[in-house]
Amino acid sequence: MKTSILEMSAGLADTVGQVAETAGYLWQKGWAERNGGNITVNVTEYIDDDIRKLPAISPLLPAGTVLPHLKGCWFYCKGTQKRMRDLARDPMANGSVIRITEDCAHYEIVADSPVAPTSELPSHLAVHDYLIAKGSPYRASLHTHPIGLVALSHCSRFLGKDVATRLLWSMIPETKAFCPRGLGIVPYMLPGSVELAGATIEAIDDDYDVVMWEKHGVFAVDTDIMSAFDQVDVLEKSAQIYIAGRNMGFEPEGMTDVQMREISDVFGLPK
Repeated sequence: MKTSILEMSAGLADTVGQVAETAGYLWQKGWAERNGGNITVNVTEYIDDDIRKLPAISPLLPAGTVLPHLKGCWFYCKGTQKRMRDLARDPMANGSVIRITEDCAHYEIVADSPVAPTSELPSHLAVHDYLIAKGSPYRASLHTHPIGLVALSHCSRFLGKDVATRLLWSMIPETKAFCPRGLGIVPYMLPGSVELAGATIEAIDDDYDVVMWEKHGVFAVDTDIMSAFDQVDVLEKSAQIYIAGRNMGFEPEGMTDVQMREISDVFGLPK
């Protein structure tokens, strides 16, 4: 029986296990209908010499663009047309480990099966390339469809810079504490497009960790996939509190600016 790559690296196995756990949460919360959503994690730090010697199980495939900072990097990627609920059960049958080739413009699948990565891989890799260039410790990216946050993006008054951030922070103290950079906004663009990737990178460069793609979903980056999920989870809780208040027939007051400044001062958060 073929040995799984996960048996060759405890760190890789733990990381992919976190991805599977997160995928299960996304499905349970209703944020991952059918094959919706994507996950990519830079796993290069867990790749040893034995794994580097593994042969490719796919031909060279185009990465969509040149990624100069990803030369020789390895990623775990959710598979295209694969469901999060299935990835939670069997991550290596519904995702794959890939490596970026020396020309920085192609990748090849190494393990465990030739599962083609997400169709949005070029935009995910472009973000990872930017993160490494910036010296960021972030290694995980998550795209998902949180119901409340997507609903807010259908109202133009929430799409101004930091309007949604101010609203979400004000709903419950933990939101500002755990998502101190707030929510960036990217106007609607074609999913998977180079333009969307560029706009997402610009938003992250503006110091956001979570970006709202108008009428589509969110894209989050963090040190690991569970931390990226946590940020989205906290923001979505605030959106649901706001929506619950509106459904009860009133406009939620939210915390005042003075109260939120107090939280920032006490916990040493960005202003």
